[in-house]
Parts: sequence; C-alpha cells; structure tokens
Amino acid sequence: MNPLTRLIASFIALMMAMGIGRFALTPQLPHLLSEGQIDLTGAGLIAAANYFGYFVGAVDAMFSRRPEQVRRRLLGGLWLCVLLTFASFWANGFWAHLLLRFGTGVASAWVLVMITALSQPLAAAAGRPRLGALVFAGPGLGIFLTGLLALGSNLLGQTSATLWLVYGVVGLLMLLGIVGLLPQPQVNLTTTTNLVSTGNQGIGRLGAVYGLYGLGYIIPATFLSQMANAQFHGQWQADLFWPCFGLAAATGVVLVSLRRQATGATRHWLIATLWLQAAGVFACLLGNGPGLALGVILCGTPFLACMQLVMQRSRELAPHATQRNAGLLTACFAVGQLAGPLLAALSSHFSGGLQPALVIAGSGLLLAGGLLFSPLRAVQALCANGVEPTAQR
Repeated sequence: MNPLTRLIASFIALMMAMGIGRFALTPQLPHLLSEGQIDLTGAGLIAAANYFGYFVGAVDAMFSRRPEQVRRRLLGGLWLCVLLTFASFWANGFWAHLLLRFGTGVASAWVLVMITALSQPLAAAAGRPRLGALVFAGPGLGIFLTGLLALGSNLLGQTSATLWLVYGVVGLLMLLGIVGLLPQPQVNLTTTTNLVSTGNQGIGRLGAVYGLYGLGYIIPATFLSQMANAQFHGQWQADLFWPCFGLAAATGVVLVSLRRQATGATRHWLIATLWLQAAGVFACLLGNGPGLALGVILCGTPFLACMQLVMQRSRELAPHATQRNAGLLTACFAVGQLAGPLLAALSSHFSGGLQPALVIAGSGLLLAGGLLFSPLRAVQALCANGVEPTAQR
C-alpha cells in the first residue's frame, strides 16, 4: 500500500484518539460544572485520572515489543476511545467520569506511542520525513473539530450527554474509515539495541524536559474552556477559544515541519517552543479576554510542535529505539500531566483559583528550556577546534 495512504490514516488516528478520546474533556468541563455533576476541584481530579491512565498506557506500550502486541494495542486503543466516549453519554457524577477518563487515557497513550513508532520510520523509509512530522498535526485538528462541535452544541442548547454522543459517532466514523489502512508493524520494528552512554544521558534529560513540558502546558490546555466560560459568563464566545487552540496547534506543526534540517536545529527550536508556551501560560494569568486570546496563540501554536520536536530529538539521540523511547518519553510526559491537574486542584482548594498553578506551570516551562542548554559541550567543541574559550565575546 502507498506509504502516503498509511501516513494519512495515522494522521486521522491521532486526530480521533487525541482530539476526541483524550481532549474531549476540556470543552465538556463548563457543561459538567454548570450541570452540577462536578466542581472545579473534582474537575482537576478527573483530569488527573485521565493523565494517570495515559501514564499507565505509555508504560505498557513501552514494553509491547512483538508485532502482534503493537497491532493489538493500536486497534484496541482506537476502539476503546470510541466505546468509552459513547459510554460517557450515560455517565453522571464524579466517579463515573473519573473511571471513563482513566480508560481513555490508557487508550490514547497506546495509540500515540504505536502510531509514533510505526509512522515515523515509514515516512523516513519513503523519503517523506516532512509528511511524518505532519502526522502530529492530527491532534490539533481533532481539538479544532471537538471545539466546533462543542460550539454548535452550546448554540443549540444541548447537554453534555448529547455532546458525548456526538463525539462518539464522529469518532466511530473516523475509525471505520482508517481501520484497514493503518501502518503494519514489522518484525524488526521493536528490536532494540544497547545505546551508548551519551544517548542514554540525552534521553534522560529529554525525559525531564518532556515531564516539565507536560506540567507546564496541561493546566491551560485542560482549563482554558472553563477560564473562557467564566470570563464570558457562559456565552457562545467562550467556545471559540478551544477550537482556536487546536487550529493554532496544527498550524504550529506545519510551520515547524518546514524548517531547515540543520545540525542542532531541533534542540534550538525545542527551546523556543517551550519558552513561547511559558509566555502563553503567564498571559493566561491576566484572566481577561485579550490575555486568554494571547494564551491561545502562545500556548497553542507550539503545543504539538513541541511534541513533534521531542520525538525527533529522541530519534536523533537513539535512532534504533524508536518505540521504547517513545513510550519512555510519553510516560515522563504523563507524569508531568498528572501533576498538573493535581496542582490545579490544590490551587483551587486553597486559593479559590488557578493563578498559583499557572505561575508554577509557566516556571516549569522556563526551566525545561533551560535544561536543553549545553554550555559545557559548546566549550569542549571550541577547545577541540583550537579556539580558546576566553576569545569568545
């Protein structure tokens, strides 16, 4: 089958599993809160359950090495995202939503890790690495789609239950369209090799960066719709922020995929995306319409581009351990995400708002960018070339 067809199927798989299975909770939060099903502290705990499930799924995917295991988790994750979204139609109250979001977290992590491990080598082998990068725009368009559906639901005065049903139908149609077109795992796909010590060290640092990124972005990504809803008092304008976030995220992936492929460029772009998101998180502290709009642009545009750059950086450090490192990094990411909603719940409980959590989130993103600097390596390279460090101005 044409590799392009399989890459498009991978794109749609992430669009459904992440946009609907994973991030559908964000535009639903204002509905669940207004219907009295949960409070803001409960919303943070439900989001944390979703990200704990994401962690469990990522760890499990990391150790799924045989082709049949990869295939089973990919298809199982896709079907679970659809079925659990349908099940959310009947959910009512804190515990039901918590258990369902845990399940979708596991399922979406399976899909992300497996699609990453299957699509990126496929794109490289076909000589289309840019198309492989564009696969990561799928979640952005998925978020855009769920946001538009939430906007339409709000304008029609529908309940959260109806919107879950709509999400389930759309997810099912997308899955049926791609189920026979997805990339196939190869026998040698999951063969791992011993990495050199520098590669291991690099992956360890990248894992720390990705964990801080998960902590930093997840609070605005989870509560953006609720912050906008509070600012606009439940009017339809509040529902514009989430689809705009998704559209900005997809645009960011396209922009980053067009960059020049130069040595060291991935790390520099990654630093830029992390610090851009930090500025967006701090902009959300303003709490008004312009501040939230700035947060959408500065947080949304680099959101998926950062994910793409992390995965590319991991392939640069260890090209023969794609699936293992994708699972390891996704697990680190999930730990950060898990900490984010817990931090939001504590912030809401003790201060009555999200401001302290946003300050910590933005600071974490600044720290993540700082960890990617390697001044000692630069000095060593200068000395190896016969250049005295003191000659630098």
